[in-house]
Amino acid sequence: MNKQDIKDCLTTLNKGGVILYPTDTIWGIGCDATNPDAVDKLYNIKGRDKQKPMIILLDNINRIMSYVDKPPEVALDVIELSNQPLTVVFDNAKNLPENLIGQDGSIAIRVVKKKPIVELVKRFKRPLVSTSANVAGEPPALSFDDIPGKIKSMVDYVCTSHRNAPTQKRSAIIRIKQDGEIIFLRK
Repeated sequence: MNKQDIKDCLTTLNKGGVILYPTDTIWGIGCDATNPDAVDKLYNIKGRDKQKPMIILLDNINRIMSYVDKPPEVALDVIELSNQPLTVVFDNAKNLPENLIGQDGSIAIRVVKKKPIVELVKRFKRPLVSTSANVAGEPPALSFDDIPGKIKSMVDYVCTSHRNAPTQKRSAIIRIKQDGEIIFLRK
């Protein structure tokens, strides 16, 4: 993501819009995780069941405390030591809209480490919702060209850079329970 894309993404996100952007894994669609109307809009664009929660991106491991009540200490260690993108499902989500939190009170969080995405989330100063840029139930797009036209036309901003970059794989997903138990959901 280039500087102009970051600037245009920030403008769009601050207006409650939805962006199509290269994440630290694959192309995604995202919005302000603290704006319930933007979250609803993203669900509608994706055609996703609103009972299926989405993940949020943070730029710094210390920010987890703002969105999870008493995260297990082992979770912070696991995130810090991970060499690949890792999404962690935490119990006891807080300070996020109800339409983003799982029915069981959980939230999935990925602390991004890839520089342009870190820059975007850091400058936005709020968590960013991220979900794969595909229609719900369809396979994730492997390249920008594979992203459905419906999604491209419904978002408020489409990043112009990295369209020809090779797609990376999706993040691993684990759930870490309050007692420290780790459950692998996607490797």
